[in-house]
Amino acid sequence: MLFLLSQIGRFTLRQLSEMGRIFLFLLSAVGLAFRPPAKLRLVVYHLKTIGVDSLSVVLLSGFFTGMVMGFQFYYSLRKFNAESWLGSAAALSLLRELGPVLSAFMVTGRTGSAMAAELGTMRATEQIDALSSMAINPVKYLVSPRIIASLIAMPLLTAIFDVVGIFGAYIIGVGLLGVSSGSYFAGMDTSVVFQDVYSGFVKSLSFGLIITWVCCYKGFNAPPMATGVSKATTESVVLSFVLVLVWDYFLTSIML
Repeated sequence: MLFLLSQIGRFTLRQLSEMGRIFLFLLSAVGLAFRPPAKLRLVVYHLKTIGVDSLSVVLLSGFFTGMVMGFQFYYSLRKFNAESWLGSAAALSLLRELGPVLSAFMVTGRTGSAMAAELGTMRATEQIDALSSMAINPVKYLVSPRIIASLIAMPLLTAIFDVVGIFGAYIIGVGLLGVSSGSYFAGMDTSVVFQDVYSGFVKSLSFGLIITWVCCYKGFNAPPMATGVSKATTESVVLSFVLVLVWDYFLTSIML
């Protein structure tokens, strides 16, 4: 019994210690982001890798998500003779939940895994140690620009996902299933308020921070070996997915 309790205690202490290191890593990266000199060129570069390079997968997933929603909402609303509310249902679902969450998933799979693999490889090949030996803070040089870029790129990608998704639902509902175009947009105009847009914006900002934070931490602290890089990449993607869903629940409960 005592052995079991001691094992539980050790596990708990290890997890608390890891959580402390993760939060200190975030505080360090955010604090160094405001310390001159500014790494504007690196921020622009990571805006391309996080935002522009993820644009195609966000467009594709948003369009087909909207079309699937058009089918599903139409057949659900038809049972209540409420097909005219298709636009409202699609817009609210995308703006408040599906847009930020699915955009975060796409960016995690497309860019977050690449961040962890790149930093993990730099750790394994001692490039991070080389930066420290040249009096260059590796967190400021490698992590802070990525965090700034993700905070800019994620809301923009989420907005694009929302617009494309609403257009996909419009094509199915109006073009294929015969819903009135006027009622589709009238339902959106009646139901969508600023709070819905603001909720999605806040979620996208926080998801961008979570993705970059977790993926950079896992890559930055990966064991310096080939298996360590693959393990860090896998852990970063899985943990980012879980944290996005958990944080989405808390934000939704607060912002309703």
